[in-house]
Amino acid sequence: MIDWAAIDSAIAIARGAPFAGERRTRLGGGSINTAYRIESAEQAYFVKLNRADRAVMFAAEAAGLAELGQAVGLRIPHVITQGSTEAHAYLVLEYIALEALTPAAMTRLGEGLVDMHGIVATRYGFERDNTIGSSAQPNAWHAQWLEFWRENRLAVMLDALAPHHRGLARDGDALLAVLDTLLDRHRPEPSLVHGDLWGGNVGMDEHGVPVLFDPAVYYGDRETDLAMAELFGGFSPLFFEAYWGAWPMSDGYRHVRRPLYQLYHLLNHARLFGGHYVAESRRVMQQLLARV
Repeated sequence: MIDWAAIDSAIAIARGAPFAGERRTRLGGGSINTAYRIESAEQAYFVKLNRADRAVMFAAEAAGLAELGQAVGLRIPHVITQGSTEAHAYLVLEYIALEALTPAAMTRLGEGLVDMHGIVATRYGFERDNTIGSSAQPNAWHAQWLEFWRENRLAVMLDALAPHHRGLARDGDALLAVLDTLLDRHRPEPSLVHGDLWGGNVGMDEHGVPVLFDPAVYYGDRETDLAMAELFGGFSPLFFEAYWGAWPMSDGYRHVRRPLYQLYHLLNHARLFGGHYVAESRRVMQQLLARV
């Protein structure tokens, strides 16, 4: 049973004013969390719920949203509060009535992402680990991009898959052994990246401002966001034209780094869903190995 009284109390404390939800509407679209719109006569909020032991996941998401909030030209949901009751962890955000992106908003999204990627750190990683989907995503700081991508991304997924998929594990070991060759001389700035940039995690508010949500934030190669955006669709050519027009594509992205960065997400889907994602992951790895 959901302890709405405790959540209402946490909202009241965070906003410094009384709050009592008068209406709670279950929302669809999420496969990991349960989502609700809760509202009083004056204010509405978006609430995510999961098991009580997932409070750390919501704390990491809140930190990621706060980090993305530095960007200009994009709207990032404001975090109201997060915590847990006896039965549930919760994350409360401002409620944004999302709409599908118009062509103009697609262009604005590309321009806004350029600005966001211009926010940089001195190392690769993030202040805390988070999740990609429901999988743990370690973000330990590294001075070298090659080390970060090998240790914090590909090796983590391959280790999780290895006990169940020996052929995939063999291809993965071979790929990790030549990763320095594939990323030879590629030294990107540690840009602030969304980390899970697919069409289901973007929208537009009532003023046509692009909205980003459900992040898996870290500081890394900006091209990882572009590769993810190309993997599962949802972005029109206007988005890519706006982005690459402002910050041109670097040599080696199309045929090497794009599939290498997409591989991380394919491996995660193989881990979560199995099926054809295992075969697709092996196909991409063998394609990359053939380039060495």
